[in-house]
Amino acid sequence: MEAMLREGRAALECGRDASGVHVVLGNQACDLDSMVSAIAFAYFLTKTSLEQKTAFIPVLNIAQSEFPLRGECTFLLRESRFPKDVLIFRDEIDLHGLHREGRLSLTLVDHNVLSRGDAALENVVTEVIDHHPLERPSTPGCVVTSEPVGSCTTLVMERIVQRAPNILDEQLAFLLHSTIVLDCINMAPAAGKVTPKDWEYVALLESRFYHLSPRATIFDALQKAKFDVSGLTTEQMLRKDLKVVFGGDLRLAISAVYLMLEDFLAHPSVKEDLEEFCLIRGYDALVTMTISFDEKQQPSRQLAVYSPSNHLRDLVCNTLEKSPVLQLLPMHSPSSEISAYSQGNSLASRKKVLPIIESLLKAGEAEGAVAIDTHQEWGENRTSADALPPCHPEDIGQDEDLQLPPTPMNSLVEGCPLDIGLPKLTPEAILEKFSSMPAEELSDTA
Repeated sequence: MEAMLREGRAALECGRDASGVHVVLGNQACDLDSMVSAIAFAYFLTKTSLEQKTAFIPVLNIAQSEFPLRGECTFLLRESRFPKDVLIFRDEIDLHGLHREGRLSLTLVDHNVLSRGDAALENVVTEVIDHHPLERPSTPGCVVTSEPVGSCTTLVMERIVQRAPNILDEQLAFLLHSTIVLDCINMAPAAGKVTPKDWEYVALLESRFYHLSPRATIFDALQKAKFDVSGLTTEQMLRKDLKVVFGGDLRLAISAVYLMLEDFLAHPSVKEDLEEFCLIRGYDALVTMTISFDEKQQPSRQLAVYSPSNHLRDLVCNTLEKSPVLQLLPMHSPSSEISAYSQGNSLASRKKVLPIIESLLKAGEAEGAVAIDTHQEWGENRTSADALPPCHPEDIGQDEDLQLPPTPMNSLVEGCPLDIGLPKLTPEAILEKFSSMPAEELSDTA
């Protein structure tokens, strides 16, 4: 696989005019499933295609600078001894330029609709492999594989097994196996993600490659890496899992941080870091939601609100404090511009907070309650934020124009099967899952 990636990079760098470029494009979240699906399917196409003058290139659909925030991806590449320097990121390839030259064709993996900014590339999408609900209309010349399995990697592996099983080696098997296990929550039926097809291909890999890590071992390691923020700056932690809501002239960010709030706020320059983070991006307030787990894997959630505007901060805090869903209790804060709370309801994820903030902005626009001037609090430097695209009252909601990194799959602050800890993998649950599988599938995995 490494040779395939190096050849693809070389083809781009030397700009061979006569060659076509077939990009296998993952989704904009660039989680492990998206990354491995893109790499594995591009490798499959390289090995099976009859198009000798076409370079098959997997593209990770994020900027290279965003990759350190994908902890599970960087961890698995290290464990598989897969060189990171051969990967091609979205800011390293001009898809629209290749399209204008008539050299581009696309396969979409782990998503089935191009982003708004890539809509012009739709006519060169030749194939889609995805496990999300199908949103794209049927178009001639585009082959669609869509099935609600636990992991898109399962569908990619199915294609490999059916048409080119000989390309499976230890490295590729490790990538495929680890990704399916993580996506399917360690194959735990109680999590509600694993399907018979996921079981089938995990079992097939384990029967052929005896040196694969035990499921529990690799799942625990990837899960830890996925939410590990050690080594990240405050700015990186806040950017790792971020949503923005807006209304009128106000932009409020809600960031997920996988750390105890006390530890996050203990950073000596946390107030200055939050101020710079909001100022550069034009956010008027920032809600930081944290989640951590105790030794019994029980979740604990906390919440902090930052804004240089006393009025806006008080407005947001009062609204959140009044919500019976969150059950907030005040905590010590290192700065008067940061209000900190413990969250009594540890099951209330960011999905519960977003509607509260959106309702506040809607009510404020209707009544003029949040029509405040934050320019004085920010000072002269506010001009950089003012250059951002204007918001309109009818556009209250998530700001797609800010080009934020999409929320990673299974985000613990977005709400997922892991909200209350890892489901227990009991013998009864395993028997129940196997009893629901057709007899022919059981015989194939035996």
